[in-house]
Amino acid sequence: MRPPKMRYCKKCVYPASSAVPLAFDDQGVCSGCRTAAERVEINWDKKKKIFERIIEEHRSKDGRNYDCIIPVSGGKDSYFQVHVIKKVYGLNPLLVTYNGNNYTKTGLENVQNMREVFGVDHIFFTPSIDTLVKLNRIGFKLMGDMNWHAHAGIYTYPVRVAVQFNVPLMIWGEHGFMDLGGMHSYKDLVEFTYRYRHEHCLRGFEWHDMTDEGLARLGKPEIEEGLTAKDLLPWMYPTDEEISRVGVRGLFLANYLKWEANEHGQMVIEKYGFKPSPEPFDRTYRRMSNLDDMHENGLHDYMKYVKFGYGRATDHCCKDIRSGKMTRDEAVKIVRQMDHVKPRDLGRWLPYVGMTEGEFDRIADTFRDARVWWQEGDSWRKDNLWDESTAAVGI
Repeated sequence: MRPPKMRYCKKCVYPASSAVPLAFDDQGVCSGCRTAAERVEINWDKKKKIFERIIEEHRSKDGRNYDCIIPVSGGKDSYFQVHVIKKVYGLNPLLVTYNGNNYTKTGLENVQNMREVFGVDHIFFTPSIDTLVKLNRIGFKLMGDMNWHAHAGIYTYPVRVAVQFNVPLMIWGEHGFMDLGGMHSYKDLVEFTYRYRHEHCLRGFEWHDMTDEGLARLGKPEIEEGLTAKDLLPWMYPTDEEISRVGVRGLFLANYLKWEANEHGQMVIEKYGFKPSPEPFDRTYRRMSNLDDMHENGLHDYMKYVKFGYGRATDHCCKDIRSGKMTRDEAVKIVRQMDHVKPRDLGRWLPYVGMTEGEFDRIADTFRDARVWWQEGDSWRKDNLWDESTAAVGI
């Protein structure tokens, strides 16, 4: 059955089927665009002073501990976070990286260069590859997201380190759902929470759902991989008592300093030797993003297209429209060219997890959102932004 006609933002190119919480106002403009527009109204000097007060309160008084934890991937945003904390404010951070075993060659070079140019201590944590492969398969079959382990790892392991080292302050970059969909206002100064991590970043799942017992409880015994609690320690979030004892809190730097990703990217290239990808990606025009995980811009993002009808090119175009670097007409052409592309990294992932392309396609199709897709014969069809006069285009 064909769903109601898809609605698109009148300012950017996001559909109403967005994977992040998104709403439209009576002018047809999405909440992400409205929130992004707040950045020109904000008193950033006032916010900067608030930030400076907080970090001074957390600076180690006797120098016998780290001043803060910075979760990093080694990407352009990581470089900027460390630049601000280390070079601008002179704090002594501990960098923490969750390695999901998907780094590109350039991404690995960047993360190595980052700890050297900034002269900082750095924990580069790699879980068992056997466990990672199993979590790839489980995540894909359970929720259509082979990178669930990476989202869980990024938002769990650094918090475990904060508790272990008794370092209360954590410095994150952007609040992703706020940046893309306008989940919060820049006036709110929201901080990192377990609820945001669990309900949104982790899709409502936890480590115990990945065990055989958990999958059976979810009614999915056919995708069990033999994982037990001892295999999943890196993804176990600290208890409320542990968080309270240390006083862990996570600030989003973009709430306190005006965040312009393109400008930051150029700065870290020139000042610190950050390297963009030497080759273009299949599914986006930007070469500075997600070099720590080849599947984020590739297969993982392709699954977003399969589910919700749009992909990484849409995400990046919306950001560039909002920052004034691209027109909506230019964005529509890019989205039409790139969002549907089946990426090359499928050739790495299939043998990595022991799956055929036919099996991948069959499972992927089960996650198509009924708000977006309908079937006509053997073809899946959806409404497209550039075809509003023609009902739909098949794929």
